[in-house]
Amino acid sequence: MKIYKVSLPQCQCSVEHDNRTSLLETLENHGISHEYQCRSGYCGSCRVKLLTGNVSYRETPLAFLQPGEILLCCCTVESDLEIEF
Repeated sequence: MKIYKVSLPQCQCSVEHDNRTSLLETLENHGISHEYQCRSGYCGSCRVKLLTGNVSYRETPLAFLQPGEILLCCCTVESDLEIEF
């Protein structure tokens, strides 16, 4: 299984993520909390800015996303990422 590095410049930290859980859950497991509501891509509460990297979605999320935004709850990480809350 591929392991990706997810960097968060605002806290000067990074975590490893392998897509076995959501990116939101991985961050929570490392003590990094972020707002969420539905955990299903409907509400958009977990939206963050994608600075570098690529993600995909198994199903198109219903939440509205601006270019350069991703949903932590339902994206699939495709490369190392840099994100900003």
